[in-house]
Amino acid sequence: MNALQAFARWVDRLNEKCGVFAGWLTAALVLVVCYDVFTRYVLNSSSIAVQELEWHLFAIIFLLAAAYTLKHDRHVRVDVIYVNVSEKTKAWINLFGSLIYLLPFSVLIIITSKNFVVNSFMLGEISRNPGGLPARYVLKACIPLGFFLLLLQGLSLAVKSLVKLNEGRAIATEAQSQQKKTS
Repeated sequence: MNALQAFARWVDRLNEKCGVFAGWLTAALVLVVCYDVFTRYVLNSSSIAVQELEWHLFAIIFLLAAAYTLKHDRHVRVDVIYVNVSEKTKAWINLFGSLIYLLPFSVLIIITSKNFVVNSFMLGEISRNPGGLPARYVLKACIPLGFFLLLLQGLSLAVKSLVKLNEGRAIATEAQSQQKKTS
């Protein structure tokens, strides 16, 4: 179990760094949007490359920050049930949710995006718009990367859920042992 916990800590550190990087990209996105608004409405000039850069940064932020969001338990979920259950039940929900939904979906996206990304790299795909951004394949490569980070964080969540469930069992077993000794 210690090796799994070390793996979970490593994944958490990795996604923490990715989340901080996504935060800096968010600051860059704000600057790009401000620049776009200024040039468009004050200078009456517009750049397709700047507009595409806004969308590219947004996509990269979303893909890189998804695992960070899961790590900090800030993702979207139906809290009507989750909020009102015990920590043990939450651990079971997280474990099964990770194993049944999150991990298979992440693997599916990684596998199915492979050809999409490889073809983009092989074509040297660029924007179809005149004046658009080159190297669109870099953006597309973030799709499997983001879902790989999400897959890792799902594994980390599953490990932490198992540890929480085992801690509950260890405490119960210890309490039973203490009761037998005092009886």
